Amino acid sequence: MAGSVCIHAKILNAILEHANRESQTECCGLLAGHDGVIDTIFPAQNALNSPTVYEIAPKELFQLFREMREQGLTHLGQYHSHLHAENFPSPTDIAQAGYPDQAYLIATLLADAAKPVRAFSIRDSTFRELEIIPA
Repeated sequence: MAGSVCIHAKILNAILEHANRESQTECCGLLAGHDGVIDTIFPAQNALNSPTVYEIAPKELFQLFREMREQGLTHLGQYHSHLHAENFPSPTDIAQAGYPDQAYLIATLLADAAKPVRAFSIRDSTFRELEIIPA
């Protein structure tokens, strides 16, 4: 993951659909694939049931990683939504980022957003935007 992330368009659409379904709560989930290409989405429940923060409960997180392994997939990223804010990492997103080698995708429900889904690398308390390359 130099400066880009390769992802299937159907996954970007699925992230936006999940965000719209959970329009009162930040949605969240994991992303996986093969050979560095994100082609599978694992929607999760926001255990905090919050409009401003998210967390995947440990039991569900372990189950999702188990499913990835069983399907021969590699964990390549995670996603969540911002309901009323731009889709840049918040201070909380940065503080809680625990996967420095994976992409963080953030969807926004703001109708006038130039990019409804953005991808970021979050490492050492800093972030940089990644180019999303359609697979």
